[in-house]
Amino acid sequence: MADEAAVPSPRTIRSKGRRWRRPVGRSAIVALAGAGLLAALAPAAGAADSPAAPHRVTAGGERTADGAALDAVVRAMVRDGGAAATLARVRENGSTVWKGAAGVADLATGAPADPDGRFRIGSVTKTFVATVVLQLVAEHRIGLDDSVESRLPGVVPNGAGITVRQLLNHTSGIHDFTEDPAFDASNEETLRQWLAGGRWTSYRPQQLVDIANKYPPYFAPGQGWHYSNTDYVLISMIIERLTGRSWAQEVDRRIIRPLGLTGTSMPLYSPFIPGSHAHGYYKLPTGPADVTLLNPSMASAAGAGISTTADLTRFIAALLGGQLLGPAELAAMKDTSGPNAAAGYGLGLQRLTTPCGEFWGHDGGIPGYNTLLVGEVTGKRQFATSINRYDLSDHAAMLRTSNALYSAGTCGGGPSASSPSAVPSDAAATPYSAGPLA
Repeated sequence: MADEAAVPSPRTIRSKGRRWRRPVGRSAIVALAGAGLLAALAPAAGAADSPAAPHRVTAGGERTADGAALDAVVRAMVRDGGAAATLARVRENGSTVWKGAAGVADLATGAPADPDGRFRIGSVTKTFVATVVLQLVAEHRIGLDDSVESRLPGVVPNGAGITVRQLLNHTSGIHDFTEDPAFDASNEETLRQWLAGGRWTSYRPQQLVDIANKYPPYFAPGQGWHYSNTDYVLISMIIERLTGRSWAQEVDRRIIRPLGLTGTSMPLYSPFIPGSHAHGYYKLPTGPADVTLLNPSMASAAGAGISTTADLTRFIAALLGGQLLGPAELAAMKDTSGPNAAAGYGLGLQRLTTPCGEFWGHDGGIPGYNTLLVGEVTGKRQFATSINRYDLSDHAAMLRTSNALYSAGTCGGGPSASSPSAVPSDAAATPYSAGPLA
């Protein structure tokens, strides 16, 4: 499913792009991983995700999802939260118990958003990539404590002192390439430059690493925690050096195809989103700027993926359920000890504690699209949402409606979802106007 360099972007003009800054207080959200994949464990296409009635009751009388409450929070994201479109899905005990959409897929035509549509997933991509690495660990082809220098000689300064584990959990100290001015569009002028040319720029992974290498590290390896997209670009290079295939090809053959994730792809350079999808926009004084098409090489293995809520919830269920990783590898992914403890960040997987239980997952952002994917640790419930933010004039409403959506999704729309602590409010505090690569 991964496209190769032979599939060009519309243009390769180099210009100033966007700055995808990490939000302050990032420790609110989540991620995932995998190994030892068996095709026999993959569900038949569509079997696990046929929607049930909005208010589903089990044989024991347990109400599993409040469809009316979930419908309301999705609509509120558009009505009050400034989103052009919002998609969401709750999966419980192996079946979709609710899915919904609000808003429009296209501001020009007014076509309604499709709850089964595809979208860019941003840094949720990292969970897929980390899963591949943990599978390679299980196959004894790489060790988490192997040095970067031993795998990528001469690629980064002090590579001998940085481990694969530190790349995966963001304790490497390596500078985040997205903080370079080449990815800045913090004002209308540079945004327009990016829209006209920068979004078509093709980057090779080495080029992104070279940008990061211009800056000193944030700290000595293992002595702090700082989210860095460069870490996962380096992971992609290690995967290719080790397997002879790109990170996207390995995700495809190890995860996407075995799990039957028919709406998921990992493009390298193609700017298109296949199939039904909601468009992404920025709001400019002159009107909406459509940013749906972009060259995903700007994100690489740190955030280039495309998926659906059905595929994402199936993926996180398989991951946390042990279908993709053995017990030792899954435990390693959930290890949040050390400098990353405050962030609750493991190896491409982050912990989120709610009144409705412990969840693990990741969030993601890329121009036009914001995603959250989480799964309950017991395997009972999974939740995924995609938000196409547009009008950001009322920041307080954006925070309020985002928190309500995340809380309702993790709690199935039930009474606990009303608790403001269900999902920390900084989960929605990303500066979406700057299009974060989250």
